[in-house]
Parts: sequence; structure tokens; C-alpha cells
Amino acid sequence: MSSPVVATPRRRSKTPKVGFVSLGCPKALVDSERILTQLRAEGYETVPSYDKADVVVVNTCGFIDSAVAESLDAIGEAMAENGKVIVTGCLGTGPKSHVVREKFPDLLSISGPQNYKAVMDAVHLAVPPKYDPFVDLLPAARRRGSGLGDDIGVKLTPRHYAYVKISEGCNHKCSFCIIPSMRGKLVSRRIDDVLRESEKLVKSGVKELLVISQDTSAYGVDIKYEKGTWREKEYRTSMLDLCKGLGELGVWVRMHYVYPYPHVDEIIPLMAERKVLPYLDIPFQHGSPSVLKRMKRPAFAENTLERIAAWRRICPDITLRSTFIVGFPGETEAEFQELLDWQQAAQLDRVGCFTYSPVEGARANELADHVPPDVQEDRLARFMKAQAKISKKKLKAKIGKTIEVMVDEIGEDHVVTGRSWADAPEIDGKVYLSCIDPLKPGQIVKAEVIGADEHDLNAEVIDE
Repeated sequence: MSSPVVATPRRRSKTPKVGFVSLGCPKALVDSERILTQLRAEGYETVPSYDKADVVVVNTCGFIDSAVAESLDAIGEAMAENGKVIVTGCLGTGPKSHVVREKFPDLLSISGPQNYKAVMDAVHLAVPPKYDPFVDLLPAARRRGSGLGDDIGVKLTPRHYAYVKISEGCNHKCSFCIIPSMRGKLVSRRIDDVLRESEKLVKSGVKELLVISQDTSAYGVDIKYEKGTWREKEYRTSMLDLCKGLGELGVWVRMHYVYPYPHVDEIIPLMAERKVLPYLDIPFQHGSPSVLKRMKRPAFAENTLERIAAWRRICPDITLRSTFIVGFPGETEAEFQELLDWQQAAQLDRVGCFTYSPVEGARANELADHVPPDVQEDRLARFMKAQAKISKKKLKAKIGKTIEVMVDEIGEDHVVTGRSWADAPEIDGKVYLSCIDPLKPGQIVKAEVIGADEHDLNAEVIDE
């Protein structure tokens, strides 16, 4: 019998190098992680400077004008410093994509979010891989499966937490938003796929899973809540079953981008049981029913105040964070007062707020009675001043209580910062820890709160 034929990778003399710029939200960050994982699998090396890169990939954001400006600046810098640039992400599609093409006609490639193949094809053309992805075997290090990266790919977050994207796109038609035109309609991942990925992350050392999507509460509706099997148990592709499954992994699970549909009520008991963190990130956007109707927000007619009160009865220490828009077209002083009244009644823990700004392609641009910028800024200041009082009061009430804190960073002079259940990375507050014994990132400790302001807590470690 003849000997088997073994494919021998054709090695090139120089390892191809790629520079990478990742902008935008956590959903875009996950896209960057997937592209970087594929680059590494094919033998590319990522480098931190333009001058060392053979080609540069810029993953853009195009949601609001400030994000568009930041993305255009990043592309311009990459073109000036390197000259061989591939653009992907939200700015690659949608209403603003023509601006990129007109301003930078010499770009190697422009593609939209999740179009990983287009990015890799452009990289292959710009700088051939060390291993030909079409005919060669994958690099040996990738085949061996010997390490964190080989199991779960490249991560751009610290080792102890990770974002888990459960779906792409959105089916809603909010009048101020152009995300569906950039990311498409809802496409949910099967629940067994999500749970297997999450289990791998936990086995690799991840202590907190942050669930993200455009609309987490709509998870599975597009595939009719298709069933999947994980750990010999059947789960539906739904937010409730996802929370149940993730709750079996024994780590912090945090839910982001949840619309206030009635079925969200079903996961509150799981929070009370600590299967998932008692934390909900819900973009309410406004408190006036008439403004919400003009925004075309889903579930705008739901009585959110009653449901918030019901959630707190079931899970008294639930943390609620949200974002709002003031100065939406047609917003009257009376409607803004409705928002302020809603704000006082809701007593949310964490809040972000923005003034409305037109986004090319958004239907809200066609609405009448746009609010003057000076009025918008005045309303923003009034709203945030009221929220600062609420947040400060809530944090002051924690003084003397014992909380769990996940250590995030050991800074200069051994300053230890972490987060409690109430704090998502990057967007919420911090807990500044004092302790005797050294701590390390990812470690979870119990601490007594000894001080607070409107954003952060100070606490002393009592159990390491």
C-alpha cells in the first residue's frame, strides 16, 4: 500500500503583520475578536504600531455623528501613517458609507459588520498569509489546541470577563436609529452554540459573562425559539432559557440591552436566586408616552413604573441602568416634565443621557419642531442634575453593607479597583478597595462599604 500524502505548509520568509483599530460598542468588539482570531489562525501577527504593519484593519462605528467622526479620524490617521487600510464595521454600510468612499478613495476594501470573509479576503490580497488559507494546513500552534487562545480565540477584554454576543441585527424601526440598516434584521444564534461558547470561556478562566445583542429580550423569536441540547438537557432559544443555562456555570452573568417586554418579568426570580446578576440594562429612552410613540419604541405603552416596582418586590437589590434622549423632535416642556416625573418615580441606579442629534437616514429627521440646541442642553443638565442626586443617595445607602467585589485592576501605588454586582465594566462605577493582602484581577472578595459619592464606592476587604 502506498504511503499517505501529507500536505506540507509552504512557509514564507516573513511573518505578515496586521495593525488593528477597534472602535464602537461591545458588539463591534466581539466582531474584532473574531477577525483577530481568524488572522492568528492563518499565521498573521498583530502589531501595535502603523509603521510595523503590512496592512491596517479599522473596525468602525457609525451610530451617531460623534462616532462617525471618530471613525473617519481613525481611518485618516491609518491612511496617513500606513497607506494600506481595510475598513469594516457599521460605517462600511448604511447612509454614511458613501462618505468613507468619497473621502478615502484609495482604501483597499470597505465592508459592513459581521462580514468577516470580506475582511479576510482583503487581507489576503494585501499581504498573502504565511500559510495559504486555500490549500495549506492551519499553523501547527492552532492545530494543537494548547492554550487559552486556541480554545476561545483572541479576546480584547481582560481575562476575567468576556462579552457573549447572542444575536446580530434588530427587527425594530425606532425613528432615531439606523442600526437595522447597518447590521440587518435579527439573527439569533442557537442556544446550544451560545452555551457551549460560554462554558469554554468559563473553563478558560472567565469569571463574568456579559450578554450582549441589539435586543436581548427578542432572542430566538426569528428562529421560533428553536430547541438545542447542552449538558444532555434541552433548552429553547429564548432569553429565559439562556439565563437558566448560563446560571448553571457558576459565574457572574450580566444582561445588557433588554427591551421592557412583559416576558422580561420571567427572569427576575432567577436574579433573586442569584442564578444571574440582579442587574438589567434597559434603554427606556424617555418617560413620556407621546415621545416614545414618536420614537417608535417597542413596548412604549407598557406601564414600566408598575413593572419596576414589581421587580423590586421580587428582587429588592436589583440594579437598573438605562439611557435616555432629551430634546427629541417635538419634545415640549410638558413632555420633558413627564420624563422628570418618571425619573423621580423610577429611581434608577445608573443613567446615561444624550441630546438628540440627527443621524443621516433616520426617520426622526423628518419630524417637525426640532428642539433648539440651547434648550436641549438645558434639559440635559436638569435631567443629569436630578439623576446625580438619586445615584448619590442610592450609593450612600450602601455604606456599612457587605458586598461582593470582582477585582479588575491593580494600579499604581497598589490602588485596587473592582466592581460590584451593580457595576458593568466601562459604563458604570468602580469600587476602590483597601486591603492588607495582595489581590489579583478576577478575584472575587467580600468587602464592607465605607464611603460613597454619586459614582463610586470605597470599601474594605473583609474576606479574601
